[in-house]
Amino acid sequence: MRKNFARLAMFALVLMLVLAACAPAAVTEAPVVETDAPVATDAPAVVTEAPVAEQFVFGLLMVGPYNDNGWSQAHYEAGLYLEEKLGAKMIYLDKVNPADRPGTTPDQLAEELVAQGAQLVIFNSDDMKDASTTFAKAHPETYVIMASGDQVWTDGKTYEELPNLMNIMGRMEYGKMMAGCAAALTSETGKIGYLGPLLNDETRRLASSAYLGARYCWEQAGNDPAALEFKVTWIGFWFNIPGVTLDPVQVSNDFYTTGYDVVISGIDNPVNLGEAQKLSAEGNKVFGVAYDYVAACDAAPEVCIGVPYFNWGPEYLKAITSAQDGSWSSQFIWAAPDWSDINNIDTSSVGFVNGPALSTEDAAAVDAFVAELAGGLDLWTGPINLQDGTAYLADGEVATDQQVWYLPQLLEGMEGLSAPE
Repeated sequence: MRKNFARLAMFALVLMLVLAACAPAAVTEAPVVETDAPVATDAPAVVTEAPVAEQFVFGLLMVGPYNDNGWSQAHYEAGLYLEEKLGAKMIYLDKVNPADRPGTTPDQLAEELVAQGAQLVIFNSDDMKDASTTFAKAHPETYVIMASGDQVWTDGKTYEELPNLMNIMGRMEYGKMMAGCAAALTSETGKIGYLGPLLNDETRRLASSAYLGARYCWEQAGNDPAALEFKVTWIGFWFNIPGVTLDPVQVSNDFYTTGYDVVISGIDNPVNLGEAQKLSAEGNKVFGVAYDYVAACDAAPEVCIGVPYFNWGPEYLKAITSAQDGSWSSQFIWAAPDWSDINNIDTSSVGFVNGPALSTEDAAAVDAFVAELAGGLDLWTGPINLQDGTAYLADGEVATDQQVWYLPQLLEGMEGLSAPE
Protein backbone atom coordinates (compact mmCIF):
# COMPACT_ATOMS: atom_id res chain seq x y z
CA MET A 1 0.00 0.00 0.00
CA ARG A 2 2.76 2.36 1.00
CA LYS A 3 4.72 1.38 -2.15
CA ASN A 4 1.75 2.21 -4.39
CA PHE A 5 1.22 5.59 -2.66
CA ALA A 6 4.90 6.40 -3.05
CA ARG A 7 4.80 5.62 -6.75
CA LEU A 8 1.73 7.88 -7.23
CA ALA A 9 3.38 10.74 -5.39
CA MET A 10 6.52 10.39 -7.48
CA PHE A 11 4.47 10.39 -10.69
CA ALA A 12 2.57 13.54 -9.68
CA LEU A 13 5.83 15.38 -8.92
CA VAL A 14 7.33 14.45 -12.27
CA LEU A 15 4.13 15.59 -14.06
CA MET A 16 4.19 18.97 -12.34
CA LEU A 17 7.81 19.55 -13.34
CA VAL A 18 7.05 18.65 -16.98
CA LEU A 19 4.03 21.03 -17.11
CA ALA A 20 6.04 23.86 -15.57
CA ALA A 21 8.78 23.46 -18.16
CA CYS A 22 6.30 23.57 -21.04
CA ALA A 23 4.36 26.66 -19.81
CA PRO A 24 5.18 30.06 -21.56
CA ALA A 25 7.50 32.47 -19.68
CA ALA A 26 5.82 35.48 -17.96
CA VAL A 27 6.65 38.94 -19.56
CA THR A 28 7.37 41.90 -17.25
CA GLU A 29 8.04 45.63 -18.21
CA ALA A 30 9.68 48.34 -16.21
CA PRO A 31 7.30 51.16 -15.31
CA VAL A 32 7.59 54.32 -17.45
CA VAL A 33 8.82 57.31 -15.45
CA GLU A 34 7.99 60.74 -16.89
CA THR A 35 10.69 63.31 -16.31
CA ASP A 36 11.83 66.70 -17.66
CA ALA A 37 15.48 65.74 -17.38
CA PRO A 38 17.38 65.39 -20.70
CA VAL A 39 18.19 61.94 -21.93
CA ALA A 40 21.65 60.98 -20.77
CA THR A 41 24.37 60.48 -23.34
CA ASP A 42 27.86 59.17 -23.12
CA ALA A 43 29.31 62.73 -23.33
CA PRO A 44 28.26 65.51 -20.93
CA ALA A 45 26.07 68.27 -22.40
CA VAL A 46 27.99 71.47 -23.43
CA VAL A 47 26.33 74.84 -22.75
CA THR A 48 27.48 77.59 -25.17
CA GLU A 49 26.98 81.36 -24.82
CA ALA A 50 27.53 84.14 -27.34
CA PRO A 51 30.92 85.78 -26.68
CA VAL A 52 30.78 89.25 -25.14
CA ALA A 53 32.20 91.82 -27.58
CA GLU A 54 35.28 93.58 -26.24
CA GLN A 55 34.65 97.27 -25.60
CA PHE A 56 36.82 99.42 -27.84
CA VAL A 57 38.86 101.94 -25.86
CA PHE A 58 40.16 105.12 -27.47
CA GLY A 59 42.34 107.81 -25.99
CA LEU A 60 42.11 111.56 -26.59
CA LEU A 61 44.84 114.13 -25.99
CA MET A 62 43.49 117.70 -25.94
CA VAL A 63 45.69 120.76 -26.09
CA GLY A 64 43.33 122.81 -23.90
CA PRO A 65 40.67 122.22 -21.23
CA TYR A 66 37.96 119.75 -22.20
CA ASN A 67 35.35 122.46 -21.48
CA ASP A 68 37.02 125.44 -23.17
CA ASN A 69 33.90 126.36 -25.20
CA GLY A 70 36.08 125.93 -28.27
CA TRP A 71 38.51 123.59 -29.99
CA SER A 72 39.09 121.04 -27.23
CA GLN A 73 35.44 120.88 -26.19
CA ALA A 74 34.47 120.14 -29.80
CA HIS A 75 36.79 117.10 -29.65
CA TYR A 76 35.57 116.04 -26.22
CA GLU A 77 31.95 116.09 -27.34
CA ALA A 78 32.92 114.10 -30.43
CA GLY A 79 34.29 111.53 -28.00
CA LEU A 80 30.93 111.40 -26.22
CA TYR A 81 29.30 110.97 -29.62
CA LEU A 82 31.54 107.96 -30.32
CA GLU A 83 30.68 106.42 -26.96
CA GLU A 84 27.00 106.73 -27.77
CA LYS A 85 27.24 105.47 -31.35
CA LEU A 86 29.75 102.65 -30.85
CA GLY A 87 29.47 101.72 -27.20
CA ALA A 88 33.17 102.56 -27.05
CA LYS A 89 34.99 103.96 -24.02
CA MET A 90 36.87 107.26 -24.04
CA ILE A 91 39.82 108.01 -21.79
CA TYR A 92 41.43 111.43 -22.09
CA LEU A 93 43.99 113.92 -20.91
CA ASP A 94 43.38 117.62 -21.43
CA LYS A 95 45.64 120.68 -21.09
CA VAL A 96 48.35 118.89 -23.07
CA ASN A 97 50.63 121.87 -23.64
CA PRO A 98 54.01 123.08 -22.36
CA ALA A 99 52.51 125.54 -19.88
CA ASP A 100 50.13 123.13 -18.13
CA ARG A 101 52.32 120.00 -18.37
CA PRO A 102 55.93 121.19 -18.40
CA GLY A 103 58.54 118.52 -18.91
CA THR A 104 56.24 116.11 -20.74
CA THR A 105 55.55 115.57 -24.41
CA PRO A 106 52.32 114.42 -26.07
CA ASP A 107 53.85 111.10 -27.11
CA GLN A 108 54.80 110.42 -23.49
CA LEU A 109 51.26 111.20 -22.38
CA ALA A 110 49.91 108.93 -25.10
CA GLU A 111 51.92 106.13 -23.46
CA GLU A 112 49.80 106.68 -20.34
CA LEU A 113 46.60 106.24 -22.34
CA VAL A 114 47.88 102.99 -23.84
CA ALA A 115 48.76 101.74 -20.36
CA GLN A 116 45.11 102.34 -19.45
CA GLY A 117 43.93 100.21 -22.38
CA ALA A 118 43.66 102.65 -25.30
CA GLN A 119 43.70 100.86 -28.65
CA LEU A 120 43.61 104.12 -30.61
CA VAL A 121 44.94 107.56 -29.66
CA ILE A 122 43.79 110.91 -31.05
CA PHE A 123 46.28 113.80 -31.00
CA ASN A 124 44.09 116.88 -31.32
CA SER A 125 46.40 119.77 -32.09
CA ASP A 126 48.62 120.77 -34.99
CA ASP A 127 51.53 121.38 -32.63
CA MET A 128 51.38 117.67 -31.66
CA LYS A 129 52.27 116.60 -35.18
CA ASP A 130 55.87 115.53 -34.47
CA ALA A 131 54.84 113.77 -31.25
CA SER A 132 52.14 111.80 -33.07
CA THR A 133 54.72 110.61 -35.60
CA THR A 134 57.13 109.57 -32.84
CA PHE A 135 54.36 107.68 -31.04
CA ALA A 136 53.04 105.98 -34.20
CA LYS A 137 56.51 104.66 -35.01
CA ALA A 138 57.03 103.41 -31.47
CA HIS A 139 53.62 101.73 -31.29
CA PRO A 140 52.82 100.18 -34.68
CA GLU A 141 50.12 98.05 -33.03
CA THR A 142 48.19 101.14 -31.85
CA TYR A 143 46.00 103.16 -34.20
CA VAL A 144 46.73 106.90 -34.31
CA ILE A 145 44.64 109.84 -35.51
CA MET A 146 46.37 113.17 -35.97
CA ALA A 147 43.80 115.96 -36.08
CA SER A 148 45.26 118.10 -38.84
CA GLY A 149 48.79 117.35 -39.94
CA ASP A 150 49.90 116.00 -43.29
CA GLN A 151 52.32 113.15 -42.49
CA VAL A 152 50.52 110.54 -44.61
CA TRP A 153 49.37 112.86 -47.42
CA THR A 154 51.02 111.27 -50.44
CA ASP A 155 50.92 114.63 -52.25
CA GLY A 156 52.15 116.55 -49.22
CA LYS A 157 55.56 117.94 -48.43
CA THR A 158 56.25 115.75 -45.39
CA TYR A 159 54.91 112.35 -46.48
CA GLU A 160 55.93 109.32 -44.44
CA GLU A 161 54.69 105.77 -44.66
CA LEU A 162 52.95 105.26 -41.31
CA PRO A 163 50.44 102.39 -41.70
CA ASN A 164 48.84 102.97 -38.30
CA LEU A 165 48.35 106.75 -38.64
CA MET A 166 45.53 108.73 -40.21
CA ASN A 167 45.37 112.52 -40.72
CA ILE A 168 41.88 114.00 -40.29
CA MET A 169 40.95 117.66 -40.76
CA GLY A 170 37.81 119.50 -41.81
CA ARG A 171 37.91 122.02 -44.65
CA MET A 172 37.44 124.91 -42.29
CA GLU A 173 38.46 127.23 -45.12
CA TYR A 174 34.76 127.22 -46.04
CA GLY A 175 33.70 127.99 -42.49
CA LYS A 176 36.16 130.87 -42.30
CA MET A 177 34.79 132.27 -45.56
CA MET A 178 31.34 132.27 -43.96
CA ALA A 179 32.76 133.99 -40.88
CA GLY A 180 34.38 136.65 -43.04
CA CYS A 181 31.15 137.16 -44.94
CA ALA A 182 29.15 137.69 -41.73
CA ALA A 183 31.80 140.11 -40.46
CA ALA A 184 31.83 142.19 -43.66
CA LEU A 185 28.04 142.42 -43.79
CA THR A 186 27.88 143.52 -40.14
CA SER A 187 30.76 145.98 -40.09
CA GLU A 188 29.90 149.66 -40.39
CA THR A 189 33.50 150.87 -40.33
CA GLY A 190 34.86 148.40 -42.90
CA LYS A 191 37.55 147.43 -40.40
CA ILE A 192 37.73 143.74 -39.41
CA GLY A 193 40.20 142.34 -36.89
CA TYR A 194 41.39 138.73 -36.85
CA LEU A 195 42.60 137.26 -33.57
CA GLY A 196 45.26 134.80 -34.70
CA PRO A 197 46.90 132.01 -32.67
CA LEU A 198 50.42 130.83 -33.54
CA LEU A 199 51.58 131.31 -37.12
CA ASN A 200 51.89 128.31 -39.44
CA ASP A 201 50.48 126.89 -42.68
CA GLU A 202 47.10 126.09 -41.11
CA THR A 203 46.50 129.42 -39.45
CA ARG A 204 47.77 131.39 -42.45
CA ARG A 205 45.35 129.71 -44.88
CA LEU A 206 42.41 130.00 -42.46
CA ALA A 207 42.95 133.72 -41.85
CA SER A 208 43.28 134.22 -45.61
CA SER A 209 40.06 132.30 -46.23
CA ALA A 210 38.25 134.61 -43.80
CA TYR A 211 39.59 137.56 -45.77
CA LEU A 212 38.40 136.10 -49.07
CA GLY A 213 34.90 135.63 -47.66
CA ALA A 214 34.87 139.13 -46.23
CA ARG A 215 36.06 140.73 -49.48
CA TYR A 216 33.50 138.83 -51.56
CA CYS A 217 30.49 139.74 -49.41
CA TRP A 218 31.73 143.31 -48.91
CA GLU A 219 31.78 143.81 -52.67
CA GLN A 220 28.48 141.96 -53.17
CA ALA A 221 26.91 144.48 -50.79
CA GLY A 222 28.02 147.25 -53.15
CA ASN A 223 31.05 148.49 -51.21
CA ASP A 224 34.43 149.59 -52.56
CA PRO A 225 36.89 146.70 -52.04
CA ALA A 226 39.68 149.20 -51.43
CA ALA A 227 37.79 150.51 -48.39
CA LEU A 228 37.91 147.14 -46.60
CA GLU A 229 40.59 146.77 -43.93
CA PHE A 230 41.47 143.33 -42.60
CA LYS A 231 44.16 143.03 -39.93
CA VAL A 232 45.61 139.89 -38.31
CA THR A 233 47.36 139.90 -34.95
CA TRP A 234 49.02 136.65 -33.86
CA ILE A 235 49.16 136.00 -30.11
CA GLY A 236 51.72 133.14 -30.28
CA PHE A 237 49.71 130.07 -29.26
CA TRP A 238 46.20 128.60 -29.45
CA PHE A 239 45.18 130.40 -26.25
CA ASN A 240 46.63 132.73 -23.67
CA ILE A 241 49.71 131.62 -21.75
CA PRO A 242 50.59 134.45 -19.36
CA GLY A 243 54.13 135.65 -19.88
CA VAL A 244 54.46 133.70 -23.13
CA THR A 245 51.78 134.92 -25.52
CA LEU A 246 50.10 138.21 -26.17
CA ASP A 247 46.96 138.57 -24.07
CA PRO A 248 44.05 137.90 -26.47
CA VAL A 249 41.72 140.01 -24.33
CA GLN A 250 44.03 142.99 -24.71
CA VAL A 251 44.47 142.32 -28.44
CA SER A 252 40.69 142.24 -28.84
CA ASN A 253 40.37 145.49 -26.90
CA ASP A 254 43.03 147.09 -29.09
CA PHE A 255 41.02 146.17 -32.16
CA TYR A 256 37.71 147.41 -30.82
CA THR A 257 39.08 150.70 -29.52
CA THR A 258 40.80 151.59 -32.80
CA GLY A 259 37.79 151.34 -35.10
CA TYR A 260 37.62 147.60 -35.78
CA ASP A 261 33.99 146.92 -35.03
CA VAL A 262 34.08 143.16 -35.73
CA VAL A 263 36.74 140.74 -34.48
CA ILE A 264 36.94 137.18 -35.83
CA SER A 265 38.45 134.64 -33.44
CA GLY A 266 41.04 132.21 -34.74
CA ILE A 267 42.08 130.98 -31.29
CA ASP A 268 40.71 128.11 -29.23
CA ASN A 269 38.23 130.03 -27.09
CA PRO A 270 35.90 132.99 -27.64
CA VAL A 271 37.51 135.61 -25.40
CA ASN A 272 36.88 138.26 -28.07
CA LEU A 273 33.16 137.93 -27.36
CA GLY A 274 33.65 138.78 -23.70
CA GLU A 275 35.50 141.96 -24.60
CA ALA A 276 32.87 142.89 -27.19
CA GLN A 277 30.15 142.32 -24.60
CA LYS A 278 31.87 144.63 -22.11
CA LEU A 279 32.34 147.40 -24.67
CA SER A 280 28.82 146.95 -26.01
CA ALA A 281 27.45 147.51 -22.50
CA GLU A 282 29.32 150.82 -22.52
CA GLY A 283 27.49 151.88 -25.67
CA ASN A 284 29.93 150.75 -28.38
CA LYS A 285 28.50 148.99 -31.44
CA VAL A 286 30.92 146.08 -31.70
CA PHE A 287 30.55 142.40 -32.53
CA GLY A 288 32.50 139.17 -32.67
CA VAL A 289 32.71 135.86 -34.48
CA ALA A 290 33.49 132.81 -32.35
CA TYR A 291 35.31 129.67 -33.53
CA ASP A 292 35.59 125.88 -33.26
CA TYR A 293 32.61 124.87 -31.13
CA VAL A 294 28.96 124.86 -32.20
CA ALA A 295 27.71 126.51 -28.99
CA ALA A 296 30.52 129.07 -28.65
CA CYS A 297 28.13 132.00 -29.19
CA ASP A 298 26.59 131.16 -25.80
CA ALA A 299 29.51 132.99 -24.20
CA ALA A 300 27.98 136.34 -25.25
CA PRO A 301 25.03 135.86 -27.61
CA GLU A 302 24.10 139.54 -27.73
CA VAL A 303 27.34 140.38 -29.63
CA CYS A 304 27.99 137.10 -31.46
CA ILE A 305 27.21 137.17 -35.18
CA GLY A 306 28.19 133.58 -35.91
CA VAL A 307 30.49 130.63 -35.37
CA PRO A 308 32.21 128.34 -37.87
CA TYR A 309 32.75 125.06 -36.06
CA PHE A 310 34.23 121.60 -36.39
CA ASN A 311 32.16 118.43 -36.02
CA TRP A 312 34.71 115.65 -35.50
CA GLY A 313 32.19 112.89 -34.85
CA PRO A 314 31.45 111.64 -38.40
CA GLU A 315 35.07 111.11 -39.51
CA TYR A 316 36.18 109.76 -36.14
CA LEU A 317 33.28 107.32 -36.26
CA LYS A 318 34.40 106.04 -39.68
CA ALA A 319 38.01 105.73 -38.51
CA ILE A 320 37.28 103.80 -35.31
CA THR A 321 34.79 101.56 -37.11
CA SER A 322 37.52 100.70 -39.62
CA ALA A 323 39.90 99.89 -36.76
CA GLN A 324 37.30 97.55 -35.29
CA ASP A 325 36.36 95.71 -38.47
CA GLY A 326 39.87 95.44 -39.90
CA SER A 327 39.39 97.81 -42.85
CA TRP A 328 41.68 100.55 -41.46
CA SER A 329 43.97 102.23 -43.96
CA SER A 330 46.46 105.02 -43.50
CA GLN A 331 45.04 108.06 -45.26
CA PHE A 332 44.88 111.85 -45.37
CA ILE A 333 41.32 113.15 -44.96
CA TRP A 334 40.45 116.79 -45.56
CA ALA A 335 36.68 116.64 -45.22
CA ALA A 336 34.38 119.21 -46.82
CA PRO A 337 31.03 120.21 -45.35
CA ASP A 338 27.98 118.16 -46.26
CA TRP A 339 26.52 120.78 -48.58
CA SER A 340 23.04 119.27 -48.36
CA ASP A 341 23.05 120.28 -44.67
CA ILE A 342 26.24 121.77 -43.27
CA ASN A 343 24.89 121.52 -39.72
CA ASN A 344 24.00 117.81 -39.82
CA ILE A 345 25.71 116.31 -36.78
CA ASP A 346 25.97 112.87 -38.41
CA THR A 347 27.38 113.87 -41.79
CA SER A 348 29.08 117.28 -41.90
CA SER A 349 32.61 117.84 -40.61
CA VAL A 350 32.32 121.62 -40.85
CA GLY A 351 29.33 123.82 -40.05
CA PHE A 352 28.32 127.43 -39.50
CA VAL A 353 25.69 128.82 -37.16
CA ASN A 354 24.36 132.35 -37.60
CA GLY A 355 24.71 134.17 -34.29
CA PRO A 356 21.89 135.87 -32.39
CA ALA A 357 23.44 139.29 -33.06
CA LEU A 358 23.40 138.82 -36.85
CA SER A 359 20.57 140.88 -38.31
CA THR A 360 17.76 139.14 -40.17
CA GLU A 361 18.82 140.77 -43.43
CA ASP A 362 22.47 139.85 -43.02
CA ALA A 363 21.58 136.31 -41.95
CA ALA A 364 19.69 135.88 -45.20
CA ALA A 365 22.71 137.18 -47.13
CA VAL A 366 25.04 134.76 -45.32
CA ASP A 367 22.66 131.89 -46.09
CA ALA A 368 22.67 132.92 -49.75
CA PHE A 369 26.48 132.95 -49.69
CA VAL A 370 26.53 129.43 -48.21
CA ALA A 371 24.23 128.33 -51.01
CA GLU A 372 26.67 129.80 -53.55
CA LEU A 373 29.55 127.85 -52.00
CA ALA A 374 27.43 124.72 -52.08
CA GLY A 375 26.75 125.40 -55.74
CA GLY A 376 30.44 125.51 -56.64
CA LEU A 377 31.64 129.05 -55.89
CA ASP A 378 35.38 128.80 -55.23
CA LEU A 379 36.98 131.92 -53.80
CA TRP A 380 40.42 130.38 -54.17
CA THR A 381 40.30 131.41 -57.82
CA GLY A 382 42.65 133.97 -59.40
CA PRO A 383 43.66 136.59 -59.79
CA ILE A 384 45.12 136.30 -56.26
CA ASN A 385 48.39 137.85 -55.18
CA LEU A 386 50.40 137.19 -52.05
CA GLN A 387 50.89 139.89 -49.46
CA ASP A 388 54.17 141.07 -51.01
CA GLY A 389 52.49 141.50 -54.41
CA THR A 390 53.76 138.25 -55.90
CA ALA A 391 51.24 136.64 -58.23
CA TYR A 392 49.95 133.40 -56.71
CA LEU A 393 47.00 132.49 -58.92
CA ALA A 394 46.54 133.80 -62.45
CA ASP A 395 43.20 135.15 -63.59
CA GLY A 396 40.74 132.25 -63.60
CA GLU A 397 43.23 129.78 -62.12
CA VAL A 398 41.78 127.60 -59.34
CA ALA A 399 44.12 126.78 -56.48
CA THR A 400 45.16 123.19 -55.95
CA ASP A 401 44.84 121.61 -52.53
CA GLN A 402 48.59 121.97 -52.12
CA GLN A 403 48.49 125.71 -52.96
CA VAL A 404 45.84 126.28 -50.31
CA TRP A 405 47.33 124.00 -47.64
CA TYR A 406 50.86 125.35 -48.01
CA LEU A 407 49.96 129.02 -48.57
CA PRO A 408 53.33 130.76 -48.07
CA GLN A 409 52.06 134.25 -47.15
CA LEU A 410 48.92 136.12 -46.25
CA LEU A 411 47.13 137.62 -49.22
CA GLU A 412 47.40 141.04 -50.80
CA GLY A 413 44.97 143.33 -49.02
CA MET A 414 45.62 141.80 -45.57
CA GLU A 415 47.65 143.49 -42.83
CA GLY A 416 49.73 141.40 -40.42
CA LEU A 417 52.75 139.12 -40.30
CA SER A 418 53.03 136.37 -42.87
CA ALA A 419 55.89 134.63 -41.09
CA PRO A 420 57.22 134.61 -37.53
CA GLU A 421 59.65 137.40 -36.74
